[in-house]
Amino acid sequence: MPDDLLAPFRARPERAGVLTDFDGTLSPIVPDPAAARPLPEAAALLHRLADRYERVAVVSGRPAEFLVRHLGLSGGGRLYAVGLYGMEYAQGGIVTTRPDAEEWRAVVDTVAREAEEQAPFGVLVERKGLSVTLHYRTAPEEAAWARRFAEDTAGRTGLVVHPARMSDELRPPVPVDKGRVVADLCEGLEAACFIGDDVGDLPAFEALDRIAAARDLHVLKVVAGSAELPAELATAADVVVDGPAGAVAVLRALLPS
Repeated sequence: MPDDLLAPFRARPERAGVLTDFDGTLSPIVPDPAAARPLPEAAALLHRLADRYERVAVVSGRPAEFLVRHLGLSGGGRLYAVGLYGMEYAQGGIVTTRPDAEEWRAVVDTVAREAEEQAPFGVLVERKGLSVTLHYRTAPEEAAWARRFAEDTAGRTGLVVHPARMSDELRPPVPVDKGRVVADLCEGLEAACFIGDDVGDLPAFEALDRIAAARDLHVLKVVAGSAELPAELATAADVVVDGPAGAVAVLRALLPS
């Protein structure tokens, strides 16, 4: 990692923010999303960074309760978690849900039940409370079924389809994504970093670019690379590192040696 990219963070941590995705960034991608865990050092590093930096947050498509459990938020501290792309927030173990998203919970639950009943063998239906994801990593031949189910369901329910890494997700039509979350978290900062790995992280990178163009903000866009790295994400990044291990190395480098 070039030192000039990290210097503004180290120089004034009280005016800097460190923001990161979870899956594929802090945690390796696994066939069963429920089995995903952050790398052993990741949670401790984030809490240390939160003690030093003005704003440290994990911004993820995971439910906030999952992040609370696996990042040790219930013990308190300043580490902040944003779940379901901004539909949920958590700090100190307390989860808050956007009211406009909560209104869709019954619809999402019905869709999840239909998906479980209809999904071909090998397609995993992940219930997230306020969204549902169809994973076809273990059955790539069923990608067309997943997309067809998602699009048909969106057309009759009002949910919105969001393609992701070997999956399609259905979410409520609320005006929030990682870009909006990152823009809010960057308020008042002089430097901000986001680490991601997939197309769902592009809005976060785009938000950083917009803010930097509008005012004096030092930005650092890091991608945890993999064999599935989207070309547009690599193009948008300042640095591509070697998967979650490389992402954790960036977190470590932001602390005093």
